[in-house]
Amino acid sequence: MSKITAFGTYVPERIVDNHYFEEIIDTNDEWITSRTGIKTRRFSKDGEYTSDLSVKAVENLMANSGKDVSDVDFIVVCTTSPDQPMPNAASRVQYKLGIKNAGCNDIYAACAGFVYGLQMAHGFVNSGVYKKVLVIGAETLTKITDMEDRTSCILFGDGAGAALVEPDEQEHFMAFNSGTNGDLGHDLYLSHKKNSINGVGINPNSKIVQNGRSVFKWAVGNIPNKVRELAEKAGLTLDDIDYIVPHSANLRIIEAIAKDLNYPMDRIPESVTEFGNTSSASIPLAIAKAERNGKIKKGDTLLLIGFGGGLTFAGAILKW
Repeated sequence: MSKITAFGTYVPERIVDNHYFEEIIDTNDEWITSRTGIKTRRFSKDGEYTSDLSVKAVENLMANSGKDVSDVDFIVVCTTSPDQPMPNAASRVQYKLGIKNAGCNDIYAACAGFVYGLQMAHGFVNSGVYKKVLVIGAETLTKITDMEDRTSCILFGDGAGAALVEPDEQEHFMAFNSGTNGDLGHDLYLSHKKNSINGVGINPNSKIVQNGRSVFKWAVGNIPNKVRELAEKAGLTLDDIDYIVPHSANLRIIEAIAKDLNYPMDRIPESVTEFGNTSSASIPLAIAKAERNGKIKKGDTLLLIGFGGGLTFAGAILKW
């Protein structure tokens, strides 16, 4: 059986508010806030990459818990913005942390990545294949953002979160689910070479391209039902869930999900207002923010639901 035994996060130092974008595109603070809820986000420095943020998050994990990661036997990095496609980001983290005997793998599932990583770690530990798995959700999205695209450049920020999954005498993971609508892959993509997805022409400019309206509709139309299904799978009602932690893509999406579920917003932690959309890092950043604010505590039941590029989603219910 398995549990998260340690947890840490990191965000770059540079804070960028909405007024920054008034200088480069036709927008303003009121427009951005009203449509997304975002007030600030963090930008990584030149020469600061996803593996660097990952290492900082793990260092924070060690400082918070006193845990040693030198004997970690598998590292999973969930990211859409690795330092480079090969070697993978997990290998760079292994090297930079000096972990001698660890397998390494990246999960390329965008905003659902961190929850997929927890699912993988749970499977590894419960099966006995590995005993100590490091799961990291980290992004430097601002390095792959088209700053001339006024509909998307305002959204993204950089950050990282890390969780250590180890065996335990009790099972702390209660249920998982996942699913994909690959037919909508052309609505959110990052293409280096190919100029079409599903027969739909795309721009292979190595930058994030998003059909915000379509992704919003898909998330609001599907995620509430997936939350209900996941709770039912665990034999719980939503009243039994202390906090629902969705991917922090857009505050308006979160509000729509809360309304559909008839679930109070003050029990839905978010990171988007302070850090923007950080893709695979958004859920751990939201948890850390809620802990700092005295909300999420040890023993609470959390429902995590990540969703995004694919279009894919992954959910988990666990005891914190």
